[in-house]
Amino acid sequence: MDPPTGVPTARVPPTRIAVHGASGSGKSTLAVALADRLGVERTELDGLFHQPGWTELPTATFRAEVARVVERPGWVVEGNYRQVRDLVWARAEVIVVIDLPRRRVMAQLLRRTVTRSARRTELWNGNHESFRNLLSTDEGRNVVLWSWRNHHPYHDEVPTEARAAAPHARVMVLTDRRAVDACPDRLARGDL
Repeated sequence: MDPPTGVPTARVPPTRIAVHGASGSGKSTLAVALADRLGVERTELDGLFHQPGWTELPTATFRAEVARVVERPGWVVEGNYRQVRDLVWARAEVIVVIDLPRRRVMAQLLRRTVTRSARRTELWNGNHESFRNLLSTDEGRNVVLWSWRNHHPYHDEVPTEARAAAPHARVMVLTDRRAVDACPDRLARGDL
């Protein structure tokens, strides 16, 4: 039976969320906050993909690992890997795309990379960022250069692809820090 007119219906928070954005946009920070607020597990795709010594997981193995993650009843998956997007998006209820201005992302990324390099912070599976990589002109080694060159898809391309490939999911594009900060509470309220 439908609730009477004027009676609010209960909003159910989503439990399967994909988070995308350029390197340094704040994906990890948002994903941690979402997983905490919603009480679900968080998976960082970089942590699955980059094995010890920065060895890349073979695509078939990577897909099998991600398939296991998204079969769970609740999760937050963060990362931009095209080779597993179909798996993640097929089960996602919400796809969040962080689309902050490039200057903001570069400032955040540079600060993060320098701090991680100086502290020798372990990222995943014993891997570390290094100042040598930060000075490299190879975008495969230099995360700042990679992010600079790959920032643009998060403005139109990724949201458009998400809407087409996952019409069942709500696509949220967050274009400023205030929207990013408000996202965990907003989704916990079921405010889609």
